[in-house]
Amino acid sequence: MDVGLIGLPLSGKTTVFNLLTNLKADTNNFGAGKTESRRGLAPIPDPRLNRLEELYHPRKKTPATITVVDVPGLSRADNGGPNRFLNDVRMVDALVHVVRGYHSDLLGEPHLLEDIQEMELELGLSDLDLLEKRRTRINSGKKITAELKQELALIERLIDALENDRRLHQMDLPEEDLRLIRGYQFLTLKPAIWVINLDDHAFSSGQYPDKEAIEALARDKGIPVVLMAAAMEQEMEELEPEDRQIFMQDLGIEESGLARVAQAIYHKLGLISFLTAGEDEVRAWTIHEGTAAKEAAGKIHSDIERGFIRAEVVAFHDLDQAGSMVRAKELGLVRLEGKDYIMKDGDIVNFRFNV
Repeated sequence: MDVGLIGLPLSGKTTVFNLLTNLKADTNNFGAGKTESRRGLAPIPDPRLNRLEELYHPRKKTPATITVVDVPGLSRADNGGPNRFLNDVRMVDALVHVVRGYHSDLLGEPHLLEDIQEMELELGLSDLDLLEKRRTRINSGKKITAELKQELALIERLIDALENDRRLHQMDLPEEDLRLIRGYQFLTLKPAIWVINLDDHAFSSGQYPDKEAIEALARDKGIPVVLMAAAMEQEMEELEPEDRQIFMQDLGIEESGLARVAQAIYHKLGLISFLTAGEDEVRAWTIHEGTAAKEAAGKIHSDIERGFIRAEVVAFHDLDQAGSMVRAKELGLVRLEGKDYIMKDGDIVNFRFNV
C-alpha cells in the first residue's frame, strides 16, 4: 500500500515524510523545481510490541510498515504545474494532505481553510476532467452497448457530485459501480487524511485558525483530521527517549503527532496488525481488516498458508494480563481457530502447518 503525502509548498510535507520514514530528505525545495517523488518505509508505532519485548526478550523487534511517497508540492509556478503533481498522486492508494498551520517568513500567516479548499478543488477538477473525457469518448463511439449505457449513467451521477463539491467516496458506491470505474484511479475516491501542521504552541493548545470550519468540512467529507507539530517533533527525535518523554510531559502531550498520523493512515486504509512472538523476534504483520486466518498465514510464508492446519490465537490484552503464554494457556485464554477465522487487530498467533 502506497500513501502519498501531498501539500502546497512550505507546508512541512517533506519534514513529515522524514519523520515517518526516518530518512533525511532535503526539505529546502521551495522554488527548486523538485520533480521526483521520494519513497520510504514508515514503521507504525505499536506499544504492544514493546510489551511483547518485555515478555520474550527477543533478538529482534519488527513493527508493521507502510510505503510513504513524498509527492512534489502542488505549485502552478512550476513547469508542468498541477498536471505533473496529479500524475504522481494518481498512483498511490491513499492521500495525506499536509496543511501549513504556522507562520512562514516567506508566505506569512497560514490560510488553512483556503489551502485545503485549493487542494480539494484541484483533486476534484482532475476527476471531473477524466469523467468528461470518458463521457465524450463513449458518446463518440460507433456503438453504445448496454454496459456502456450503464457506465454513462454512472458518469453523469459522478459529474453531478463533483460539481456540487462532493468527493466521490462520499457517494458510498456499490461494488458494481466501483467495478465500472476501477481503472481510472479517481483522486477523490481515495482514502484521505488532513494533517494540520502547527507550531508547538498551537499543537499544545489544540487551537488554530479556521478550526471549526475545517472540522465541519472534514465531517461533511468523511476525512479524519490529525494535528501535528512537525518542526517540534523533529527536535524531539534528536533527544534521548527519557528526555523526549520529559519534553512531552512538559508540553502536556500524551502521544506524539507522528504516532497519531501513522496510526490514522494505517486505519484509514482498513489495515490491522496481527502479532507473532518468540525468542527470535516479536513482529507486527499487516493485513486488511476481514482477512481470514489461512490468508494471514501466507503473509509470513506461502508454505504456512499452503500447509495450514490450525491457528493458535490469544488476544494481546489477555496475554498482557496473564503475563506469559504458559499462564494464558492455564487460564484457557489461548484457543485453536480454523482457516476461516477472521483475524482481529492485536491477535497473537502461532500457525500450525504441515508441508
